[in-house]
Amino acid sequence: MKFTERLVAGLKPTERDVFAWDDETPGFGLRIKPSGRKSFIVQYRTNSGVSRRYTLGPCGVLKLEAARAKARKALVAVKDGADPASERKADRNAETVTELCDRYLAEHVKLRNRESTAREFGRLIECHIKPELGRSKVKDVTRENVMKLHRKLSETPRQANQVVAVLSKMFHLAEAWRLRPDHTNPCRLVERYAESKRERFLSEPELARLGVVLGEVERNATEHPNIVTAIRLLLLTGCRLSEVLTLKWEHVDIANACLRLPVSKTGAKTVALGAPAVRLLSAHASKSDYVLPALIRANEPLPVATIEKAWRRIKAKAELPDVRLHDFRHTSGTYAGQAGANAFLVRDLLGHKTLAMTARYVGRDADPLRALADKVSERIAAAMSGHSGEVVALRRVSNH
Repeated sequence: MKFTERLVAGLKPTERDVFAWDDETPGFGLRIKPSGRKSFIVQYRTNSGVSRRYTLGPCGVLKLEAARAKARKALVAVKDGADPASERKADRNAETVTELCDRYLAEHVKLRNRESTAREFGRLIECHIKPELGRSKVKDVTRENVMKLHRKLSETPRQANQVVAVLSKMFHLAEAWRLRPDHTNPCRLVERYAESKRERFLSEPELARLGVVLGEVERNATEHPNIVTAIRLLLLTGCRLSEVLTLKWEHVDIANACLRLPVSKTGAKTVALGAPAVRLLSAHASKSDYVLPALIRANEPLPVATIEKAWRRIKAKAELPDVRLHDFRHTSGTYAGQAGANAFLVRDLLGHKTLAMTARYVGRDADPLRALADKVSERIAAAMSGHSGEVVALRRVSNH
């Protein structure tokens, strides 16, 4: 029969699927379900001889002539080697960005990155990437999608750039895993934001205000002791936040006044402790393997989010609105430079990988590391107690 609008409208359902075929376009047909639902279809054989049935769309929504045109187009594509039914199935089953994120974390980040890096990448993925792109198919994500997400995070340029960097690596792996064609990374040519490099450190009056606030929250028990200890330890050691939060008692050597960290951003290292830091750790107690365990799960480290939220409350009380936790490292480095330490010692004190990172703080000199740790942490502790910390250059030691 030759399909007409009247003919198609007049076909009735039965207890089984009914198929009708158009004489004008061989392979073009109509399926009628027992429920009465009608759909235009194409029946074809692939180049390998496999019979396929491909649904063009529901009758009514898709008009007859439009359906016939789609059928002809599909049949021409089949002659050229296409398989529309299999392609649609593959598209329906194509991996989503959420699935790519999970695979990226499990098969790449977990195996190749440090635990702290894995936590940060996981946070970026859960807070920003999945909510914005998670439901999209990996193959369908465009540069415009990435740029939209990048612009959405423009108020935090560094975080916006980190999100794009994580996405770029994910889509690079997507190409390797054959989830996208080669050379189609949608992050390519997305221009990153300029990131201002801060040289912020706390002055002695600022340290004094912070010391007063930390004393108040300790006395009033408005912040957990682990949080207060973490902040003091960051100030007195110049350690990175990840190094302090993941610190275990087995890494603490009170007798030799040092921390022996098996993992850090620059590899395993030993951190010299000044007397105030030694006193702080000696007085602190926890039943966990971690020096600063989580507030609820004692077998886990204190989460970054927990201390950052607490720091926002504390710095508001101390009138330090622009101070980040990472600025405590700048404070230690600056005070070390003012104490006359050489570039090599400040590099070792802060655990920098190269002298280039240390150059902002110091000139060249030659003095012992533990004396430097003592002098820096004593000055910070004195300032936090409300006493002025005198800057005294370290005694020069002969190399002979």
